[in-house]
Amino acid sequence: MRYLSPLFVVALFVSFPSLVLAQALEFPEQLPGTTALELTVPLDEHMVAGIDRYALNALAQSPELRPAKWNYDFSSHAAFIESIKDNRRRFKTIIGAVDPRVAGPGFELLTTTENTSVIAECPQFKVHVVRWQVLDGMTAAGLLLQPTGDIKARVVALPDADWTPEMFIGLTPGVPKSAQIPLKLAASGVQVVIPTLMSRESDFSGHPKVFYTNQPHREYIYRMAFEMGRHVIGYEVQKVMAAVDQFERLDKQEHRILPIGVVGVGEGALLAFFSGAADYRIKATWVAGYFQQRENVWQEPIYRNVWSQLTEFGDAEIAGMIAPRTCVIEACSVPVVDGPPKAKPGIRASAAPGVINIASPESVRAEYARAAPVFEKLGLKQNLSLVIKGDGTEPAGSDQARQQFLFGLRVKMNKKRLPPVELTPVASGVVVDPTARQEQQFNEMNEFTQEVLNRSSRYRDEEWQPSKYKSVEAWEKVSDQLRAKVYDELIGRLPEPAKPVPLNVKTRKVIQHADYQGYEVMLDVMPEIVAGGILLIPNDLKPGEQRPVVVCQHGLEGTPKDTITHEGRMFRAYKAFSEQLVKKGLIVYAPQNPYRGFDRFRTLQRKSNPMQRSLFSYIIPQHESTLAWLDSLPFVDGKRIGFYGLSYGGKTAVRVPPFVKQYVFSICSGDFNEWVRKNADSAHRYSYVFHGEYEIFEWNMGHVANYAELSYLMAPRAFMVERGHNDGVAPDEWVAAEYAKVRRFYVQMGIGDRTEIEYFDGPHTINGKDTFAFILRNLNWPDPGQK
Repeated sequence: MRYLSPLFVVALFVSFPSLVLAQALEFPEQLPGTTALELTVPLDEHMVAGIDRYALNALAQSPELRPAKWNYDFSSHAAFIESIKDNRRRFKTIIGAVDPRVAGPGFELLTTTENTSVIAECPQFKVHVVRWQVLDGMTAAGLLLQPTGDIKARVVALPDADWTPEMFIGLTPGVPKSAQIPLKLAASGVQVVIPTLMSRESDFSGHPKVFYTNQPHREYIYRMAFEMGRHVIGYEVQKVMAAVDQFERLDKQEHRILPIGVVGVGEGALLAFFSGAADYRIKATWVAGYFQQRENVWQEPIYRNVWSQLTEFGDAEIAGMIAPRTCVIEACSVPVVDGPPKAKPGIRASAAPGVINIASPESVRAEYARAAPVFEKLGLKQNLSLVIKGDGTEPAGSDQARQQFLFGLRVKMNKKRLPPVELTPVASGVVVDPTARQEQQFNEMNEFTQEVLNRSSRYRDEEWQPSKYKSVEAWEKVSDQLRAKVYDELIGRLPEPAKPVPLNVKTRKVIQHADYQGYEVMLDVMPEIVAGGILLIPNDLKPGEQRPVVVCQHGLEGTPKDTITHEGRMFRAYKAFSEQLVKKGLIVYAPQNPYRGFDRFRTLQRKSNPMQRSLFSYIIPQHESTLAWLDSLPFVDGKRIGFYGLSYGGKTAVRVPPFVKQYVFSICSGDFNEWVRKNADSAHRYSYVFHGEYEIFEWNMGHVANYAELSYLMAPRAFMVERGHNDGVAPDEWVAAEYAKVRRFYVQMGIGDRTEIEYFDGPHTINGKDTFAFILRNLNWPDPGQK
């Protein structure tokens, strides 16, 4: 039952005699129809801990739910490939490998007037400095190992992100001899290309006109790309596929078809694995030191965060996409990461936490057992290999793994042709500057993403076509469809519980004031998920009277009491706007939102994203349940409930009321701006690319809905922006330009009187002037000060 007993009305006025008689107030310790709230920890801690348990449980259960996303056809290899084509397409979409590649002129041997392209050689092969075209404005750069004899296969070899291509072949120190996999492949007659990966260093993660950060290069690119539906993973998978394009060009020139493989270690293994799954032209994939159960991916560096991945693609399912081709899984040591780089003096510490450990053999075996049936049902059990030497901590590059990989490429591992273990190519004297190459690759990836950002507004305009809606009726024919699309693709929707969850409302009195009473409230939303806040009730409420409600939302790291207090910096920000409104005779509810506790809540986003969920996936149902309870109260007019939020509460204002139709208006204070640019711009101090809020980024927002489009979803209900000229959230120009779209949208539908913006000469704070008038007008409530 989501509604209180009908006896509540009688109980209320028996328990609240002061509502009948204008005498001293005697409010009970808990609201009638509720049980006693006896929390021994702060509400926010209890709330965040519950959502954390819910998110972890969803991750743990995800392997059991993934089969519903697959419809394998094992009747033939061709039928199998056809049956997973949509899965492969979705996989490439969520890793951001979506942009068209450019053809390019083949592998470019980088010879200058001063240096040849050959930097090392030995009797079996030469090592060339190369680059190749990938996307418009983005290249790959690295080394090419060209066998001196007949070429039997072609391979892309991907080092760990802590290794340069030169380290991967022993030209510079840092990689164990056995892990120098490209050398042994080239000595077996395999042409090998080694791309440079975005590193885990932080030298270029920032902007000279803003500041530099300790974010690994991979994280810095991840942040801006994620907002645009792109990913550092997708970009580097594209580099692998572009190399495969060039291999095919060589085949055509040489009038033959050679098998193509991909191998990687550590971060390179992730990319090799994803590339083998994404590109069917790759005949053999060797994954050294990555494959394992993936339900703890939230503990890994944030640049491994892939939206919705674990709803469909655990490592076993990715391996299944490599079938019927060859997949070799090697459990081995990889460079361990215990967190982001330490911030140097003058560098801002804003990187997200995250670690990389060597996978346990138990985890590798468990995930392998999930992958094996796909290969077995295709009659190709031998095409999936698991190689674990000892306890799984020996260096990559075992002979057994290499033999299985070469078998998949139809290349014999001729031991007589293998070089001695101590063989290292002899350097020619040509020097490659790996730092300059890393900077060039970093800058290209950054600039490509910025161009995607610059084009995204045109994409949204074409998708939403705001100029064509000339009436409310025309808009309402499509608005629910757009609302559902944004909810599913940008916010993420929690599954409906198996059975209705009773609200189980608990309350306790926490404020007794001459003008109002305050009750702390907690109610159940879903298993492990609660909602809560403080309900403020005016003392002059009369028997049988129903009054409107304003939901007053705090900001980042806030609590409901922050919106009520007259003390300190909280008053400077919120101006006690909850109290101001209850003193005008309105009922006020100040919810506790779960964005509190620093990494405690930020990791909720990390735990939720792999399941296609965000922090607002929980907040929207919290508000729905809260409004259901408020509507059940006999003194609440459920048709007159509005929302007013500051800062992160303003962020809430464009992400909750558009999807909770019971809200009759929404006011976004201190947050409204060109939000996509604020999250993806790599050259502006306002951008979250530079700051510590690593949970703030929302998958593909640039191509789904910016703040203007989110605000459209409020229509035909009322919407308002409150903006201080000196608010550091964004410049006035961003705010004005984005709001202009909203204003035009409302006006051309003939409801321009339902939206407005108030500018005031002030900082990041509640102003409470035009917004209060807006509230009273839209709730049809008289201003007691205007009598």
